[in-house]
Amino acid sequence: MPVDATRPYDDQNIFARILRGEIPAKKVYEDDHALAFHDIAPWAPTHLLVIPKGPYVSWDDFSARASDAEIAGFVRAVGLVAREAGLVEPGYRLLANAGSHSHQEVPHLHVHILAGRPLGPMLAQNDSAK
Repeated sequence: MPVDATRPYDDQNIFARILRGEIPAKKVYEDDHALAFHDIAPWAPTHLLVIPKGPYVSWDDFSARASDAEIAGFVRAVGLVAREAGLVEPGYRLLANAGSHSHQEVPHLHVHILAGRPLGPMLAQNDSAK
């Protein structure tokens, strides 16, 4: 079900529960600002998720409310995870959905790192001319 990214943070969302250790995750990276783990329903041979440890619903929420240290730490973590996974040379895609039009499904900011095969165009169909 798509998320309304303007709603308050729901501390019972699946990523909040993963951060609290209530739900297991196959972790690949963790520091003070971010946690990265394998997606349980991958859309590519490599499908990792990177989440900030703070309670942020979307990129908009994060960029407006997070501290400079949280923002820098999270962005650096995304790059580090991609490098450590060996994805720089073959290439990878970053995807962060925000709100119902993007089909955001979890009300916690997360960046998808997708790689491992040619991923095709940005959207299934380029309908920007309509």
